[in-house]
Amino acid sequence: MLRNSSQQYGWLSILFHWFSAVIVIGMFALGWWMVDLNYYSPWYTDAPHYHKSVGILLIALITARIAWKVSQTSPEAIGNKWEKKGARVAHVLLYLLIFTMFFSGYLISTADDRGIEVFNWFTLGSIGRLFEDQADIAGLVHEYLAYTLIGLASLHALAAFKHHFINNDTTLVRMLTFKQQKEQK
Repeated sequence: MLRNSSQQYGWLSILFHWFSAVIVIGMFALGWWMVDLNYYSPWYTDAPHYHKSVGILLIALITARIAWKVSQTSPEAIGNKWEKKGARVAHVLLYLLIFTMFFSGYLISTADDRGIEVFNWFTLGSIGRLFEDQADIAGLVHEYLAYTLIGLASLHALAAFKHHFINNDTTLVRMLTFKQQKEQK
């Protein structure tokens, strides 16, 4: 089933979800590791190159994911009204954090008027320095947003486990399988 239904996510939505999750976690781990690299490390230039390249591809994936999401029926949220409202707010915040992280990362990387090489396939041009100490300020914003994003993503995962193990509903199952689930309220 490619498309979503009122009870189940289609396989494309599921793949978008899990690819995004794995990439976000990988980007966080790479970013956390690479900030401690020194000039003499063989990864000093390679790690940031991969981080930037994957970040730009991630924002393309998230944009495609959102376009797909708005073109689809969304499965009915399961839970009480507070859980449903919390899930909506959390999803919006996750998307906003990812886009803001992209923008802050872009500001860090292009503060010196150089574009960003994406796996040496193409260059994303620079809009240059927009304000004083751009790389440092954007770097702090990027760092704190990364911690916030991982924290919110962790809460998102914990909520899915809560639905699965405590509520015994299909919230988690329908994001893991392509099989049509029975309707649940």
